[in-house]
Amino acid sequence: MRLLVAIGGNALLKRGDTLGIGEQRRNMGEAASAIAGLAREHELVLVHGNGPQVGLLALEADAYKGAPPYPLDVLGAESQGMIGYVIEQAMRKALPEREVVTVLTQTLVDPDDPAFANPVKPIGPVYDEQTARALAAERGWSVAPDGPGGKTWRRVVASPAPRRIVELGAIRHLVESGCLVICAGGGGIPVLPGEGGAVEGVEAVIDKDLAACLLATDLDADGLLILTDVDGVYEGWDTPAQTRIEAISARSLDPASFASGSMAPKIEAVRHFALASGRPAFIGALGQAADILSGRSGTRIDP
Repeated sequence: MRLLVAIGGNALLKRGDTLGIGEQRRNMGEAASAIAGLAREHELVLVHGNGPQVGLLALEADAYKGAPPYPLDVLGAESQGMIGYVIEQAMRKALPEREVVTVLTQTLVDPDDPAFANPVKPIGPVYDEQTARALAAERGWSVAPDGPGGKTWRRVVASPAPRRIVELGAIRHLVESGCLVICAGGGGIPVLPGEGGAVEGVEAVIDKDLAACLLATDLDADGLLILTDVDGVYEGWDTPAQTRIEAISARSLDPASFASGSMAPKIEAVRHFALASGRPAFIGALGQAADILSGRSGTRIDP
């Protein structure tokens, strides 16, 4: 079975961790064992998030005054290389018998996407509200609450919808050759159509779950598995009455009922994949990947 597995930023950085490389290597080493179990039984394509890392790279670029700050498409490319390297090392260690390859991936977006006027995608470290608002005033950022109760805040940027994976043919060839492919990191490097079939970068960050949905559909995957830091989709989330949904029809899910910039894109991704492909999608905790597929954990979204 061919599975598209999307792993959140929590694969490398858990909430509250510092942005050090040591924490990321340790966390990914733990995640690799769960993913390796799937890879021994299924054909896997991995897509990863990059929110904390690309935000850190933006801060580093802004701190150096000898040159203009790098745009988000370039920082996205940097984060793909950095995170892909960490994931590839961990997966090679967990699966020494498999060929693992990271593909620098570009994702085409629409220049008229309304998301460019409505930034909602969180990137970078978390702040308290006072610090976030001060940084927004100083650096021209947009900021918004992030996490339960609005106690933490983060920078938010434009997140246009992915339209086409530029390197789709190469990714398909590698998958069919038996490689475990790491690609479309951070949703892919955002690019616009240019002259003569060329593309050019744009200032944005693409949601990795929506890119994973697009890639899963185009690769004719048998399932889409979104692994995150919660053990499923909940009714009444963050209330005393919250209840995990074990299984649900895609047509019964409304992305607008969930938090934008976090769970809403995941709901939109699994819903679209299930309806477009006629195949199931899943959301659950990173360390419970096998249990999610067997129905013992997570939430299953049926067509």
